Amino acid sequence: MPALLETSLKGLPPTRRGKVRELYDLGAAVLIVSTDRISAFDVVMANGVPDKGKVLNQMSAFWFEKLKTICPHHLISANGEEIANRSGISDSWLAGRTMLAKKANPLPIECVARGYLSGSLFKEYQANGSRIHGLPLPEGLVEGSKLDEAIFTPATKAQSGHDQNISFEQATDLVGKEVAELVRKWTLQLYCMAADFALTKGLILADTKFEFGTSDDGIIWIDEALTPDSSRYWDVSKWIPGQTQPSYDKQFVRDYLEQIAWNKLPPGPELPEEIIQRTRKKYLEAFRRITEKELTI
Repeated sequence: MPALLETSLKGLPPTRRGKVRELYDLGAAVLIVSTDRISAFDVVMANGVPDKGKVLNQMSAFWFEKLKTICPHHLISANGEEIANRSGISDSWLAGRTMLAKKANPLPIECVARGYLSGSLFKEYQANGSRIHGLPLPEGLVEGSKLDEAIFTPATKAQSGHDQNISFEQATDLVGKEVAELVRKWTLQLYCMAADFALTKGLILADTKFEFGTSDDGIIWIDEALTPDSSRYWDVSKWIPGQTQPSYDKQFVRDYLEQIAWNKLPPGPELPEEIIQRTRKKYLEAFRRITEKELTI
């Protein structure tokens, strides 16, 4: 089955097209379709990863249901039959990759929870020392170090280029003190509960990104939930602090792009079939280990 790179629903244009998801306004709700597009360094590649969108959609549905006691979320249904009945749209290629969701206006910040030092925070730690964006971190940490407790590191949503980590005070300036404190609380609660669950599956949830939005029901959790696109999962048995950890995400894609010295500007290049298949295998493995289910294809 080839990768699904774009969608078209009976002449209905998407109201918004993100790097991976396409949104269709159905009046009372929004239909979210997860394509198989894959991005790296904030650029979408020329080809996609077959079934990746189904992994993102079904894994998000799993986590939204599992963590629903912590905060309200946007998911109405990810059941194909129910979506078809409520939307009147039943195209077969949509199976397993759609969700019906509440409408919401996204907050202008991304909410990141980190339990381990990795990614952009590790780079900033190396460059700036142990106090980053107002957060005091212990000295002597290495890549992959476990933090004493999970931390909240908000980021801006860049319209172009990379998101930028900001302080809690800067996040407060963008969304207000009450909202900032609420989403910080939810972010850390969601992360801690998910991380504890992942450990029972032999996986470390190193960090993850959440998005929240304003709706008729107030602030709600939106977008995706703890997928390999938005989260860093490591195998507990292979975790060795002081080195880059093997992860269940698009690392094969990033490594390949670094190897070919791509300039990280659009358009994204076409990925070799080997890179596509190795990435697909990682996404499917993460889904199976977390949910203990087979993907609906």
